[in-house]
Amino acid sequence: MADLDIGKLTSVDERGDRLHIIPAEVRGYFHKHRARLHLVLLAFFLILPWTHINGIQTVLLDIPKREFALFGVLFRAHEIPLLFFILGIVTLGLAFVTSLWGRIWCGWACPQTVFVETIYRRIEQWTEGNYIARRRLRDAPMSFEKAYKTTLKWFLFVAVSALIAHSFMAYFVGSSELIEMMKHSPKENMTYFLLALSFTAVTLFDFAWFREQFCVIMCPYGRIQSLLLDRKSLAVTYDVKRGEPRKGSAEATADKKGDCVSCNRCVQVCPTGIDIRNGLQLECIACTACIDACDDIMEKVKKPKGLIRYDTLDGSKFTFFKPRSFFYLIAIGFLAVGLVYSLGTRKPIDATLLRGLSTPYSFVENATGEKVILNQFRFHIQNQSATEGKYELVLSGETLPGIEINVAENPITLKPGQSREWFFFIRFPPALVHGKGTLPLPVMIRSLDNEKEFSLEKNLTLIGPAAP
Repeated sequence: MADLDIGKLTSVDERGDRLHIIPAEVRGYFHKHRARLHLVLLAFFLILPWTHINGIQTVLLDIPKREFALFGVLFRAHEIPLLFFILGIVTLGLAFVTSLWGRIWCGWACPQTVFVETIYRRIEQWTEGNYIARRRLRDAPMSFEKAYKTTLKWFLFVAVSALIAHSFMAYFVGSSELIEMMKHSPKENMTYFLLALSFTAVTLFDFAWFREQFCVIMCPYGRIQSLLLDRKSLAVTYDVKRGEPRKGSAEATADKKGDCVSCNRCVQVCPTGIDIRNGLQLECIACTACIDACDDIMEKVKKPKGLIRYDTLDGSKFTFFKPRSFFYLIAIGFLAVGLVYSLGTRKPIDATLLRGLSTPYSFVENATGEKVILNQFRFHIQNQSATEGKYELVLSGETLPGIEINVAENPITLKPGQSREWFFFIRFPPALVHGKGTLPLPVMIRSLDNEKEFSLEKNLTLIGPAAP
């Protein structure tokens, strides 16, 4: 097997100017399955933000409100540590997949590939024809036909870019809020209108023009693949022993020639313009187009398929049992257990106990005219569940004689996601804190919903005058 080629980039010429690549169309086993997966992923991305689970948007990353929803589970700012588990699982999951199947993410599931191949190249085919017609149109002088086809193509590019940008914004703004904004004048929501224009422009620039340059120049994944791959990882490879010397080369003779017929079909179909026969390269996104193209040629010349194929880098038998892969899998397992445990122990409400902003304590008279100490407290309480909740504040455990709790509104009702300040007062005889100046006291927030009973206990400290 050839090793990693570190020659010049194939998408630029000798002067460093970009070569606009128009890859040839390809049909075959891998293309068929990849196209089906791309359609599923495309529908998943575009439809997901417009769906809801338990009344909550399926995926929502509302940064201004500091709310994050993932498949029916709503997270808020104080629960950001839970996202560590999710991001860790995603990151290590990508590392695990790469250690086994190489850059399968790039060619099969990356949004850059999915959108370009499934939408933008299809638009080019519909408006300008196959790759031969598109190459001729690119090199032809300006004419009415070229102007018409180019205008139509870019009009459709702008339309689908706007659709993608709005679906993308729905992940961050909320689909219901976005639809409501679209019903009104842009002047009423100028910030979001400008964001939509910016997202549309960036999407249009990237998917319609920049394309493979993002994979080659900007994407960090291609540059760290050498850290994630090993010699037993799968990759799209060219069988040098079988293919060389290829037809037309100086080494090829009547008695000594390889199966490669130098048709260059593998180069013509490559979306990044590389020659896979030069070995594994940074620009290769493992899209398998060269495999289908080569297999098609091998069938025509009546030779076995697999001259270009998925294979391990050292030619050994593929196996899941590798130390690196096991390390990733074990780490993913620990993170998954941590996430499940954190979600399982997550309370339907979150309450932060705070002392009142006034003096630590004061003296007041009770109903019988006796002087008692008054402490003021407040809860910052938030309903973290997906349904409305009704909550009551009570003293917890055995109550000492003379202690009273006064709450202006008790119980309170909170809508899903609603938060508020809940003020309350504690009255108690000075004798309870005599000598120490403090007294621990547990209080309880209790749910009044019979279908999901629970309670949350908090410990506060009563303060009064210490003994002189």
